Amino acid sequence: MRLTAEQQAVVGHPGGHARVAAVAGAGKTTTLVARVLHLLASGVPPRRMLVLMFNRAAREDFTAKLVAQAPAGTPLPDVRTFHSLGHRLTQSLTRWGALAPRQLLAADWQRERLLRQAVQQTLAGDQSRLEDALEPDRLETFGHFCELVKAELADPGELHERLDYGADTGHFVETFDTVETLLADHQQMTYADLLYRPLKALEREPALKARVQGFLDEVIIDEYQDINAAQQRLLALLAGETAAVMAVGDANQCIYEWRGARPDTMLDDFTATFGEARDYPLSTTFRHGHALALAANHAIAANRRRPDQLCLAIPDNPITTLQVAQGGQRLAEALAGWQRQGRMLSESCVLVRSWALSVSVQLTLLRAGIPFRLSRDDRFVFCLPLVQALAGYLMLARQPDLLKDPGHLELLLAQPTPFVARERLGALAQRLAETQSWPDRQDPLLQSLKPLQRRNLKRRWELLCELPRLKAWPPAKLLTHVVERLDAEKVLKRAAARREKGEEDVRLLDVLIEQAGELAHDPDAFIALLREPVESREDGVLITTVHGAKGLEWPLVALWGTNEEDFPHYSRENPLSDERLEEERRLFYVAITRARERLLMLHDGGEHRPSRFIAETAWQDCQRLAEALHEGSAYGTTHGTPHGTTRNAGHGECVAEPPVPAPLEVEQPALAERYLAAQGRSIPVTIRTDAAPGHGGSVGEPGAGFLFSVGQRLRHAVFGEGEVDLVEGDPRDPVIEVRFAQAGKRRLIANRAPIEPLSAAPVTE
Repeated sequence: MRLTAEQQAVVGHPGGHARVAAVAGAGKTTTLVARVLHLLASGVPPRRMLVLMFNRAAREDFTAKLVAQAPAGTPLPDVRTFHSLGHRLTQSLTRWGALAPRQLLAADWQRERLLRQAVQQTLAGDQSRLEDALEPDRLETFGHFCELVKAELADPGELHERLDYGADTGHFVETFDTVETLLADHQQMTYADLLYRPLKALEREPALKARVQGFLDEVIIDEYQDINAAQQRLLALLAGETAAVMAVGDANQCIYEWRGARPDTMLDDFTATFGEARDYPLSTTFRHGHALALAANHAIAANRRRPDQLCLAIPDNPITTLQVAQGGQRLAEALAGWQRQGRMLSESCVLVRSWALSVSVQLTLLRAGIPFRLSRDDRFVFCLPLVQALAGYLMLARQPDLLKDPGHLELLLAQPTPFVARERLGALAQRLAETQSWPDRQDPLLQSLKPLQRRNLKRRWELLCELPRLKAWPPAKLLTHVVERLDAEKVLKRAAARREKGEEDVRLLDVLIEQAGELAHDPDAFIALLREPVESREDGVLITTVHGAKGLEWPLVALWGTNEEDFPHYSRENPLSDERLEEERRLFYVAITRARERLLMLHDGGEHRPSRFIAETAWQDCQRLAEALHEGSAYGTTHGTPHGTTRNAGHGECVAEPPVPAPLEVEQPALAERYLAAQGRSIPVTIRTDAAPGHGGSVGEPGAGFLFSVGQRLRHAVFGEGEVDLVEGDPRDPVIEVRFAQAGKRRLIANRAPIEPLSAAPVTE
């Protein structure tokens, strides 16, 4: 592959620290392989070089390409992940007597057993808190808390308070200490300890630090924006004063903040840690065409914490088409059309912001007979306990004999969780199946339960007995009734140790009710869909989350669930802060840049308004600009002969060209002109007549161009006058909740609603 001028500059970096900002699809691996070969050819010994990759797959890919391009027999440098580097350091420090020998808990079941033991030991004697703490979701969240303490090198109490885990997680801080004691007592360690223990030892003992420094001249780190505090401090310690560090990454693709990554690591912290560095851009993407490159630039433009860098496509890239559509039918049609073009479904991917949203995708594809595969087999619809239970409620309404099935009753009593141990629920389900009546208050089965637990389980039994009388109800109405009677939303939010997990479970309820409404005429068909065992088909379309798609690409990408509150994700209880909105915008940027030939952004419609991110891409403008760039002949370039003339090769005189086309109207002409200039093209653009300055609102929409605040009065074209109760998200493009005198409370996307602020002044730039 021929290197671009930007890539050649990185390869030939003369020395010292360097920071390489690489857009999605910029050919980082090719560039870094060439950089390593250049260093070797320049005489840098391979043993004094270290290359760090983000994960094992990236390391194996890089190593294979390095071996393939290096001259036969050339000694090559160490290529590692941070965990393998930590493992090597741990072994060395153990040999030197600085660390006690420990066994790595490599299996998930070993780690879960450790967490359970620590929780049981900490909460011994408090049975009700213990049962809550051992709920699978809460135990998983506690495990993540322990890892984050070590990744961020944070005080457990301060971290717990800062991340607002919730009132029912107060034991996390004390139990972290219990975990550490158990690990030491049993001479064990977790994957997080592979970095945490060596770093702590080296920072504690200056003599040890001196013993590991001075062995490196060159260090290269890929995906630098995703490293955490522990990784950065360990890297700085090993590099010392002698090694030149080259950090490669993209702050716009920092999407792992939930495990300690920060965009500032790439933007500011690198120079704060290592000192002055030379900056290199890798702005050219080899993945997709102009339309998507332009859309990506528009999508990230509103973020303040970002590099001032454009993503630029080259003419040889695939021509990428952008489309926005509504509903599952459009997804099925797009995939069927893809197949009719002779393309394989395995070349396509459906991305979701959260796994809960994948349920509607799965049911849509099942109904359409389109094969698919999941990146996680435990996320198939029929595998999800909550889905199994809701299907079970529907089945019971149509098959009353299931009241005599202990296994079926246990399933329904257990989901959503009543915060009672599974063994007790099993015994209670057996008794109910046999007697068909609720036990007496003095029954031993109930005496060990708290009054609230007894009341909740009795209310659940009464609901089960009621369901057969409601069999004529449509599935959506019946599920809504079940959810309300169980107070399921409140239970799910309480059961989740992380707010986002509780909201995802509640969203799953909404998705199932919505899907039930689409099959209202055939309840049995809907039950069959929920219960149908499905296996991943290698020839099917892949369904995965945006986080799971990082570093990957497909010819066709369908981004599902681009609705407000889904993407960006927020709720009334969990409104968007400026920082979280930027994180969500980076996640959206990663999602759309996975596509090569076609990007389809799908929203639900109805109550779920399209995501603000769709409008921010200015996708229709980007499509028109891309078409103009591809046409070429209608517009001139910034090089050679000026527009409107052409030079006669034989005589040197100028003759008239056809008139220049009218300027293209776009929402953000400054951004468009900057892209065109970088491409060496001169296409006249002007601001679209219906575009408001600053943020892409519309002059024709009275809400655009104003800042909103709580207590502000406004007038709606339909609902009349009202007062703003809540403002969420970007102040320039917010979602607002308004209390209208005649229409009650309404949630509105301010810049799309026919509203007129009665007291706000226009935003000035």
